[in-house]
Order: sequence, then C-alpha cells, then structure tokens
Amino acid sequence: MIKSKKTKFGDVVVAFLCLVLILVCLLPMLNVLARSLSSSEALIKNKVWLWPNGFNLDAYKMVLKDSKYTWSLIWTAILTVIGTVLSLLMTTICAYPLTYDKLKGRRFFNTLIIFTMYFNAGTIPMYLLLKDLDMLNRPVVLIVPYCLSVFNMIIMRSFFYNIPQSLRESAELDGAGPIRVLVSIYLPMSTPVIATLALFYAVGRWNGFSDSLMFMKKREYYPIQHWLYLLINSMTRIETSTQEGFSPPGLSETLKSATIIFATVPILLVYPWLQKYFITGATLGAIKE
Repeated sequence: MIKSKKTKFGDVVVAFLCLVLILVCLLPMLNVLARSLSSSEALIKNKVWLWPNGFNLDAYKMVLKDSKYTWSLIWTAILTVIGTVLSLLMTTICAYPLTYDKLKGRRFFNTLIIFTMYFNAGTIPMYLLLKDLDMLNRPVVLIVPYCLSVFNMIIMRSFFYNIPQSLRESAELDGAGPIRVLVSIYLPMSTPVIATLALFYAVGRWNGFSDSLMFMKKREYYPIQHWLYLLINSMTRIETSTQEGFSPPGLSETLKSATIIFATVPILLVYPWLQKYFITGATLGAIKE
C-alpha cells in the first residue's frame, strides 16, 4: 500500500518528536557523565558540556575505594533481586484468585484492594506499625512494607483476564487444581506482563530511598540512592569548605557526578534484556479485538 503525503508527513513529525524526547532524556545524562570524567579546573570554569574536559578518573577511583559505596551497591542489588521476586510472587497470588468469577466476595476484595490505592494511613501510622512489629532498623523493613503495588496487581489481573477461560476449563476437566492451572497455563503465557512488572518493581526498589530514610538508621543497610541523597545534601558544606580552601576546587562536583553514574548505570543495563517483553506488556490493553 502506497502511503499518502499526509501519512508520510505525520510519520516525519512523529519521528522528529521522538528524536526530541530522546535528546531531552539523553543529554542530561551525557552531561553528568562528562562532568564525572572532567578535571576540577574545567568544572570551575564551566568548560564542560557533553564531552569531558581534562579527562581523568579520580572521582571514580575515590568512589570505588570507599567501601560504603561499593557495599551499598551490592546491598542495593540484593535488595532489588529479593524485593522484585517477592513483589512478583505477592502480585501473582493476589491477582490470580480475583480472575475466578465464582470466588465468594470477589467484588468486596476488589473494592478493598483498590481502596488502598487511593487512601492510606500515612507515614506516622506506618512508622508506629513497623515499630510495634519490631521491623525498624532491620533489613526486612526495606522489603516487606512495599512488596505489593495495587496498580501493578491490576495490570497483571487484566492480563490474566485476556487468557481464554477455555484453557482453564480444559485443564480443570483433566483434574488440574488452581495451583496447577496457574503454574502450567497462566504463568507460561504471562511472560510479557511478568517481565514488565519485574522491571517496574526493580526500578522502583533500586531508586527508592525514602523508606530507608524514615525507617533505617543502620548505615550498613543504606541503599545506594540513600548515600547519593546524603551526598547531594552535603554539597553545600563541601562547597563552603572549598571556598575556604579545605578541599580541592571542583572535587565535590566531580564526585557527585561520578556517584550518580555509579548508581544509575547498573539498572540501565537491565532494560535491554527485557525490552522485547516490556514493549508487549506496556501496550497491554492498547488494542482491543
């Protein structure tokens, strides 16, 4: 089929807008990378934009030599893996029963779960609850309280709804129970949505620091984003000491940029492996047959 001139013009406009959005997302990251690889003098003179000026790796050496940063990166990876697996498990066992029309109280449970998405008790009641449960300052406090997202559960439930019920009914006629149906039929057919939600949960856990900020006082359990938050907040004091001659000029800025790259690149490397499934899962419901 030959495209009309209007269609070709529309494709060009869409491609141009996509290019602009890519540049808007990519240029700040390139700037941070360039600043992390530049000399302190170049940063002070504002000579760094998208390409390093006075190339050096001093900031990265400082970050890698600091055990708290390297351990926090490992600890964050452990948290991300455990949290993602647990979240997917909780999301699955919550969404799957709600697909059964014969489940007693299904509407009530649906309403109750969705209610929590719009209304919650708040930070202070959450803190008091975790304190009563003796979870404060323990690693479990960074995993359990936020292991289920209602929004993600709705996505998975919607995907389960699109799986033909005839498959489940056929399996039930052959004597398969609900768990066997889930493991043998629903999960193998749900790879796109599982990969998508895994990416959502992993990115959320990797970038999360507010729970650590509120519920964790042991520094050895700080995730990498918490350390980055503390580093950025301490920039004012570092800059003051720089002006008074107590630290090398511009070192704080290169150190901050290197830490940002150090904390960002690992999670970015995960996306290419899930891109195929992510596109399919993210467009769930966009096409109605």
